Amino acid sequence: MRIPRLYLPEPITAQSEIELPDAAANYIGKVLRLKPGHPLRLFDGRGGEYAAEVIECGKRSVRVAVSTHQQGEVESPLALTLVQAVSKGERMDLTLQKAVELGVTRIAPVFSERSVVNLKGDRLDKRLEHWQGVIISACEQCGRNTLPHFEAAVDLDHWLATPLPADALGLLLQPESPQGLRELQPPEGETLLLVGPEGGFSDQEIDSARKAGYRGIRLGPRVLRTETAGLAALASLQTLWGDLG
Repeated sequence: MRIPRLYLPEPITAQSEIELPDAAANYIGKVLRLKPGHPLRLFDGRGGEYAAEVIECGKRSVRVAVSTHQQGEVESPLALTLVQAVSKGERMDLTLQKAVELGVTRIAPVFSERSVVNLKGDRLDKRLEHWQGVIISACEQCGRNTLPHFEAAVDLDHWLATPLPADALGLLLQPESPQGLRELQPPEGETLLLVGPEGGFSDQEIDSARKAGYRGIRLGPRVLRTETAGLAALASLQTLWGDLG
């Protein structure tokens, strides 16, 4: 039997009954059409998950009984930050979804000179809300109980103005760089991965990133699309230093 996993933004308490938020209730009641007695897994981002079951499933509300809290995490031992130049539509969704599955700790969307997406005001707020939903859904699917921290979208210059921590490793994906990942030593702190947009970073942005402490790396002989590059790098880092393989 498939047991659905749901993220709830409010703290969950063992041995309690709760009414699911509207979106979760709609998913359980109208999409999955679960009946009373069906088991669930719930998590609130504070660690571990809770065993629960549906006890009441109406047209507009779903009530569940929470039983026990269960420890157990699938978080990566690496502190990985993906600094991703915003890409179009489904490309950005795919990047966020798979980055979560690959164990990224923090995600920072940035706008660069060659970004083809121009989002401001309400459009940006709606897109950020949508991206947060993509991250939550990916956590529900892959078994993570901790949501990656999602930064507010800023211009690349603004992001680079913040100095790298002394124990961090800043990496700039740059196809023409002579250095590869195998030549690097794992840092004591976090690894920040800077990925360009569809047209790549400009020469000025590359120079700014290098001055900010990021070093260029290449992943191989082929030029990768923006939605491929970051994910390939994350998978490689997890294989070299983390929990893949």
